Amino acid sequence: MSPAGAQKSSSLTLVLMVTSAAIGGTLQYGYNLAIMNSPTTFIQTFINETFLERWDIQLEDYQVTLVWTIIVSIFSLGGFAGALIAGPMTIRFGRKKCLLLNNIFLMAGALLALTSRAAKSFEMIIISRVLVGINSGISMNVQPMYFGESAPKHLRGALSSSSAVFAAFGVALGQVVGLREILGSEPCWQYLLASNAIPGLMQLLTLPWFPESPRYLLIDRGDKEACINALRRLRGCEVQSSELDEILQEQAETKGMRPRRPWELFTDRSVRWQLISVMIISSAMQLCGNDSIYFYASYVFREAGISDDKIQYITIGTGSCEFTASIICNLLIELKGRRFMLMGGYIFMTIWAVVFTIALLFEHYVSWMPYLSMACIFTYILSFGLGPAGVSVVLPTELFNQTARPAASMIAGSMMWLNLFIIGMIFPFLVSELREYCFVPFGAVCLLSALYVGLFLPETKGKSLSAITSDFHKLNFKGQDAKCASQTKAQYQLGEVCLSTAL
Repeated sequence: MSPAGAQKSSSLTLVLMVTSAAIGGTLQYGYNLAIMNSPTTFIQTFINETFLERWDIQLEDYQVTLVWTIIVSIFSLGGFAGALIAGPMTIRFGRKKCLLLNNIFLMAGALLALTSRAAKSFEMIIISRVLVGINSGISMNVQPMYFGESAPKHLRGALSSSSAVFAAFGVALGQVVGLREILGSEPCWQYLLASNAIPGLMQLLTLPWFPESPRYLLIDRGDKEACINALRRLRGCEVQSSELDEILQEQAETKGMRPRRPWELFTDRSVRWQLISVMIISSAMQLCGNDSIYFYASYVFREAGISDDKIQYITIGTGSCEFTASIICNLLIELKGRRFMLMGGYIFMTIWAVVFTIALLFEHYVSWMPYLSMACIFTYILSFGLGPAGVSVVLPTELFNQTARPAASMIAGSMMWLNLFIIGMIFPFLVSELREYCFVPFGAVCLLSALYVGLFLPETKGKSLSAITSDFHKLNFKGQDAKCASQTKAQYQLGEVCLSTAL
């Protein structure tokens, strides 16, 4: 097969590997965000009944809301813990085995959720949410890394951003399963919280049949034969010498170097702007408020003036909206590039936040304004799915090499989960206090993010690690002669960073 034909050939193994990893991976993130919305009133009643039965205490409404907010937001702290342990796990066990071992947290969490009602313990729900959060935190870090390292260069962005597609699909699936007619009813809420075990079981049965990341096999384990076999299976054809040479070049540059630790990246000037970029983009992904809408979708729509009997069906539209948008992003990311998709998404989100604020201000004066408010939420989520959702998870994979990638993913993941926790805790109070102006802070975050991307983030589409590092080198050592920069000695990055004369 000619190189051009090989590039265009699609490997069934690669497609199935992506599906298997994602079903038990980032799908769980979206699914566990969404399933907490439907049983809100049932679990709040359960909390109140538990306090009354145990201690003969009737909780006030704000106290029930506080316990409920802890149950919802503790998922984020679990995700933060998962992000911190994901890096060491991928280094020790590899990408694929890390995803498989990750199901231990999921299954334990599902078991606790399933038995919490019989045990009359809302504390078991809290622990369950922590464990499920750890599972999601590991998945959100490891899966894009696994995909990015396994994909051919011309599909790297599309494959990595498919993590966002499955996360959005998980949201839509969780909203459907959470319907009152399925598992969102009062007798079934414990089964709804435990239903995340099914995708995890599917991953356990299928993922062992697929290869490990070729880059991990060659660079971390030094097994060239296993790397070639993995590439051959994933590409569905003979390995192209150019692709293998690129991996061998990275192996040569990192030979004898141990994996970097997160704190070491903060003191390394050669990755300063790469690190700033992933921290800002990962934080903005949550500070824009999009994922918090899924935590409190019913609350948001009720504040927008939508009647209670329509809310659960309208909520499904939010997940379907992001799922559709993420598929479009996945198709366009290699055509339009990362900067275009990311900046465009945040600009549109800024516009819709402004329109939503105007709609809320006039909802009591114009009869159709609640429907405009609802449309703004949909378009806000749609804009998020078109850019930030997919591109944000791609960047840590593309901006760092093999020795720094796990540490960079830990930092990016930590920022994402910490900010999700903060927004998850303050979101309902933000909506209550700011009311018509509740989306103004989110709009400001989106505008500032768009400006940052436009001013500082180089395009990475179709570029090798060497070319990407070269672009960032101009920012990292701006105003300095390259020879001065060489005194720091390039510890792991490729590109224009000069090597010491001792090499």
